[in-house]
Amino acid sequence: MELPTVEELAQQLAAVSGANEVTPDAPIQHIGDVDSLDLMEWLYNFQNQYPDIPADESLFADLDDTTTMRDVHTKLLEHLPQTAER
Repeated sequence: MELPTVEELAQQLAAVSGANEVTPDAPIQHIGDVDSLDLMEWLYNFQNQYPDIPADESLFADLDDTTTMRDVHTKLLEHLPQTAER
């Protein structure tokens, strides 16, 4: 299974949160319409859509005011099973 692009992940978060725009390099904590419940809903949707890609709450364990969806994407890439396409 192929991991979605960082742009696709950002669009998915925008759809869940109702934010007008979520760009891959925008700090997540600075996006006004995104809160922790939105992140958990995004994660739940991601887990259901991509069950073969290990993802859990640890993606947001070190969330700070600089963490972006690009950072989340990088973490997901690091956890892809070796047989998965990157």
